[in-house]
Amino acid sequence: MFLVRLIYTSQVTGEFSKDDIEQIISSAKENNRRAGITGLLCFNRKYFLQVLEGTRTQVNALYHHILQDSRHTQVILLSYHEITQREFDQWHMAYVPEAGLRSEVCQRYSGSKEFNPLLMLGDSCLKLLLELRGAVPQATL
Repeated sequence: MFLVRLIYTSQVTGEFSKDDIEQIISSAKENNRRAGITGLLCFNRKYFLQVLEGTRTQVNALYHHILQDSRHTQVILLSYHEITQREFDQWHMAYVPEAGLRSEVCQRYSGSKEFNPLLMLGDSCLKLLLELRGAVPQATL
């Protein structure tokens, strides 16, 4: 089985409520655990940035499911690569809220202090996610 890493971004729609992010994280943790997927989600009430790692079959199936979710729009695939090891293997779904998206970190990987993955290259998004991973508490699978 091949491992892959997929990174995408999207924008929130008007259908998104405050309770939705908690529901997304909760269901992602459980569903990803069953599928053997690991990853990290960043969210600032306007944009999602997510990395998923796992087998090609499982990650592709999840991404197709994500594309159908009406709570976001303009889903853009930023990066998709075969990998030899996971970088986000401590979490089935880690979460970095808006408060964790500090302006100096965002500016390091984009041309803006504001968190906007649309202004970033896929490689820059990966580097941002790798830096943010250090702020997420470690967990066991």
